[in-house]
Amino acid sequence: MKTVIFIPARYASTRYPGKPLVELRQKDGSAKSLIQMSWEAASVIEGVDAVYVATDDARIAEHARSFGADVVMTSEACENGTARCADALMQLDETPDLVINFQGDAPLTPPWFVEGLMAAMAVDKTVQMATPVLRCDRQTYDNFVEDRKEGRVGGTTAVFDQHMNALYFSKEVIPYIAPGTLPQPIPVFHHVGVYAYRPDALKRYVKTPVSRLEELEGLEQLRFLSAGIGVRCVEVDARGRVFWELNNPGDVARIEAALEAQ
Repeated sequence: MKTVIFIPARYASTRYPGKPLVELRQKDGSAKSLIQMSWEAASVIEGVDAVYVATDDARIAEHARSFGADVVMTSEACENGTARCADALMQLDETPDLVINFQGDAPLTPPWFVEGLMAAMAVDKTVQMATPVLRCDRQTYDNFVEDRKEGRVGGTTAVFDQHMNALYFSKEVIPYIAPGTLPQPIPVFHHVGVYAYRPDALKRYVKTPVSRLEELEGLEQLRFLSAGIGVRCVEVDARGRVFWELNNPGDVARIEAALEAQ
């Protein structure tokens, strides 16, 4: 399959304005922007034909080009990363078989997370969209609980059926586990914000009205579920690496600590 990666990036983030250009300390003491780290992480994924930064912001575009990224300028009207990927897709000269939405705030995403999505969609041609899920270890679970206790919106959790088809995604920690009763293995799955789409699914997405659940949770993937478009969850293994997205300013320290430990 011909596969392209889009890294959606916008400057005007509600929770963290200018987030793509935020610099993070590397293990050697140097600093790199979040968008450069994400582009570098996407560029080592095998089986991908092209990687683009998709943005509507000239500052992000200029910076991305400075470290060698290809850039697709998208409309300011794109309300989320999926819509931005759909916009960028329309600007390509040739339509790929598969589009990957690689989040610009998740530089800790290992390449095998995305390669697992690509493999799953190659095996089952009926799957229109796929996304990784990662069983929480104790540290990640505690991070989720701490964020919610402090009123912060952190990562996203996912629940799915026996066939790995998504039932729901939430910024709450689901399923609920009563304090002091945490079973092992932990039955909470961290949704990794990477998506693989067939082009037709992307085109259908932008023609579908915003769903009430999407609006309430602020999660774009819920529009697919509300519209009856199945989302296949693909369980991935972190292989001992820490995974966390940069959702809030406080996550900078978490990611820098993970970089130091890798």
